Amino acid sequence: MTSNTAQHDAAVSDKAVLRHSAYADGRHLAARQSIYRWQQPRYDLPGIVVEELADSSGTVLDVGCGNGRFVDRLRRDRPDLQVVGVDISAGILAEVEKPVLVADAQALPFADHSADAVLALHMLYHVGDIEATIEGLARVLRPDGVLLASTNSDTDKCELDRLWMQAAGDVLGVPEGPPRVSLSSRFSLEKAVGYLGATFGDIRLRELPGSIELTDPAPLIAHLASYEAWASQCGVPFEETVGRAHEIAADTIANEGSFKITCLGGILVCRR
Repeated sequence: MTSNTAQHDAAVSDKAVLRHSAYADGRHLAARQSIYRWQQPRYDLPGIVVEELADSSGTVLDVGCGNGRFVDRLRRDRPDLQVVGVDISAGILAEVEKPVLVADAQALPFADHSADAVLALHMLYHVGDIEATIEGLARVLRPDGVLLASTNSDTDKCELDRLWMQAAGDVLGVPEGPPRVSLSSRFSLEKAVGYLGATFGDIRLRELPGSIELTDPAPLIAHLASYEAWASQCGVPFEETVGRAHEIAADTIANEGSFKITCLGGILVCRR
């Protein structure tokens, strides 16, 4: 592991950053979620979770629930379930209907075999010890329970990675600037099966490919700007780079009619 990689991994799993900056409230997460309004095909991710839990009953823990998007949908569509939202940030949980619990995913305060299903949606890349956290999620599951985990591919939104490096290079006066912070890279689709397979013997992957075509740079820029909590890791003036990315994206739209982004995410359905 290079020192840069180690620094990156430490930054995206820093508990203080997660609690007090990245997820102090729902603003940055909502900005990242909002870009998918323009994705085709447009996936109903909460609906997919409801579908995957069709045979589940009892208690569902949404670990790293963030702004409660999945908690709210489950409570609406499956009022028979006891859904508990769990997150390390008290600030973001203020937006989620109770019952919720402020807790660290790496030290879940639940008894062994106390949950019928556990959700770990776009969050395992934020924990310091991914393997131990997965073991902890399995610990609280009943033997016949299901874990739903989700993340993005290493290739997801590669156009935004290239845009950022071009903008960063322009700001620094070099041909290509440093890459932007990648949240998913620690637990990408390409790595997820290996991590989860050490604990779960039955893993089914639902890939969710798509594309986004924007004729207004605003959603794209809001997405890039939502990484503000990790600005110090970028190796380039953050706001200036976001501003330059806006100019480049606007020029692309003016010249080509749109800015196109390819997406690849997925949900992993895991059983013992």
